[in-house]
Amino acid sequence: MMKYLTNVASLKINHEKCTGCGICLEVCPHDVFLMVERKATIRDLDACMECGACRINCPLQAIDVQSGVGCANAILRGMIHGTSPQCGCGSKDESC
Repeated sequence: MMKYLTNVASLKINHEKCTGCGICLEVCPHDVFLMVERKATIRDLDACMECGACRINCPLQAIDVQSGVGCANAILRGMIHGTSPQCGCGSKDESC
């Protein structure tokens, strides 16, 4: 499974809103979630590519992720275009 940068994905779950429907597990392309005590939890934050499928499909809006932004997206763009990732995370040259 592809990993992105460590601990940079914006993904968060509000466990109080989560009812354990499991839709996030079904729609996540990278198996980021697992069910623990009838609540979705993050299995592997570093596998999250911030696509937003979980947030868009969560019927109770228990998931927050800034889709289309962040270092994970920058890495994907770099891989597609054969360039170094440019995420604007504040380093001198703005590369990840």
